[in-house]
Amino acid sequence: MSLVRLNIKGISYSQTQNGAYALILSEEDGERKLPIVIGAFEAQSIAIALEKEIKPPRPLTHDLFKNFADRYQIMVKQVIIHKLVDGVFYSSIISERDGLEEIIDARTSDAIALALRFNAPIFTYKGILDKAGIYLKTQPKEEKISDEEEAVIEKLITGEDQESKKKTSKNYSKHTLKELNKMLDEAVANEDYEKAASIRDEISKREK
Repeated sequence: MSLVRLNIKGISYSQTQNGAYALILSEEDGERKLPIVIGAFEAQSIAIALEKEIKPPRPLTHDLFKNFADRYQIMVKQVIIHKLVDGVFYSSIISERDGLEEIIDARTSDAIALALRFNAPIFTYKGILDKAGIYLKTQPKEEKISDEEEAVIEKLITGEDQESKKKTSKNYSKHTLKELNKMLDEAVANEDYEKAASIRDEISKREK
């Protein structure tokens, strides 16, 4: 399957969902946008990397990784968003040291924060863009996120959050502690943290 190069369009903050941000990627030779919901810390790290003039007094986590990699001559060559499962994007960091290439699994927000610091290109597969990409009627040369894009992205963020609430509103009282702990591990592994929080609350009730 062919790879499509993506550029960072910007970061949008949800006006209705507290602490929710969307990272907007746009295909280099097309009009589709790929919105990815990210956390506040990752949004801040990406924003700082985009604004070259901002220098935090102490290195952020992604800056520390960059410094560590530079010291040991590790280079990030590219980032590939390679999978989309239940609204969660999965990414790989392609790195190289002493001529040996390694593929490292990473959260998409972390992978992109590092790609910016290494000036590494970001790619996804055409199938993922076909599935999750959206068309927005904006001017090709427009650099900032427009009001129209903000409105569409807000709906996407709100829709994802509502979908998560539907998943996490499930009654876990009928499950045993053993089943709940297993479900908690699965939720964390799938990065479904809202579901994990609900399961953890049910476990806490039992342990009181």
